[in-house]
Amino acid sequence: MANLKEIRGRITSISSTMQITSAMKMVSASKLKRAQDAIVMLRPYSEKLQEIIQNVNSSSDPDQTSVFAQKRDVKRVLFIPVTSNKGLAGAFNSSIVKELTAQLSRRGGVEVEVLTVGKKVYDAVRRSANIYDNQSTILDHISFDAVAATAETVMRDFREGRFDEVYLIYNRFVNAATQIVQTEKLLPISLPETDKKETETDYIFEPDRNEIIENLIPKSIKTQVYKALLDSIASEHGARMTAMHKATDNAQALKNELVIYYNKARQAAITNEILEIVSGAEALKNS
Repeated sequence: MANLKEIRGRITSISSTMQITSAMKMVSASKLKRAQDAIVMLRPYSEKLQEIIQNVNSSSDPDQTSVFAQKRDVKRVLFIPVTSNKGLAGAFNSSIVKELTAQLSRRGGVEVEVLTVGKKVYDAVRRSANIYDNQSTILDHISFDAVAATAETVMRDFREGRFDEVYLIYNRFVNAATQIVQTEKLLPISLPETDKKETETDYIFEPDRNEIIENLIPKSIKTQVYKALLDSIASEHGARMTAMHKATDNAQALKNELVIYYNKARQAAITNEILEIVSGAEALKNS
């Protein structure tokens, strides 16, 4: 049986851990609200932009296909996994690394490069994968301009033929307790074939429709990347808040068990001392 001093030390240590996990939970909860508001506000814009592209594309010249929609023989693929720069978020980071590893294992015979966003995924794959670039610092101060610059680089390399397909891997935010790992094709974009009879509408385009769609598609791609990062940030705070809540509860349960164990040990020590005193008194009486 451990001595009382050791048990008191463990109780004190667990109490300190509880204070840390509880504080981290509250910090993540406050950050989650801002991150959740950001992604909720961006999603309708992204969806409307996709809708506009589809409507304009249905009226455009079918012989003039955007370079970002051209399908090629897949020989070179770029993956963009998004994690966080910090840990203590449950399975948030490991689920992305696991999905990336599974995707890489299914791409036999294809040249694969990885653009990492987040230190956790970079540290996990930097020795086993061909790193195209590491943009972990973009998460420190997230902004559309910084994301757009990275997206433009990827779009340029796709246009020049360095990659035939580009995929995003990120956690899609549902709520604080639920994040879904999403593997989403970024390039080439999918322009659905629509029925001309259903979409015949008298539009007036200024400038011409093909120029409009060529301007909208790059903006849509940048918005898609930005949305993935906002989704990931909101998911990170939700996952960390949930993980710290569970850690605090587990620490409290362990502390309660140790307090009971301490009280039993203390009672046993007191009983032993009483027995020794009584035994000593009896021995003196008999002598």
